[in-house]
Amino acid sequence: MRTIIVTAAIIESNGTFLVTRRPTGAHLEDCWEFPGGKCEPGEALATCLRRELHEELAIDAEIGDEVLVTTHEYADRQVILHFMECRIAGQPNPQEGQEMRWVARAELASLRFPPADEELIQRLTRQTARR
Repeated sequence: MRTIIVTAAIIESNGTFLVTRRPTGAHLEDCWEFPGGKCEPGEALATCLRRELHEELAIDAEIGDEVLVTTHEYADRQVILHFMECRIAGQPNPQEGQEMRWVARAELASLRFPPADEELIQRLTRQTARR
């Protein structure tokens, strides 16, 4: 089984979180997710996340603290997922045709996320807004 290292951005603004929807035909299609993506071999986590946010949403980001690392095994792969706080400059603009929205903390649990995101969703819905 192959292992994939993935970074994902927790971007919060006014009590809402930026999420995108995986396109039809993709692994875990139609699931909502925190934007980010796969690390290239030898790529630092912050570098990966900054690159992915620029490619996917045409934004620059300041990468903050790592909030959670989780490992999840799917049928064909193991994913090590690093969730990191981020601050962004500018307005996100989806570059790959993906749906994007800002979601209130209380609404997160009502959306369909990949199984690897479950612990983060539980944590975020238990917390109070920080900004």
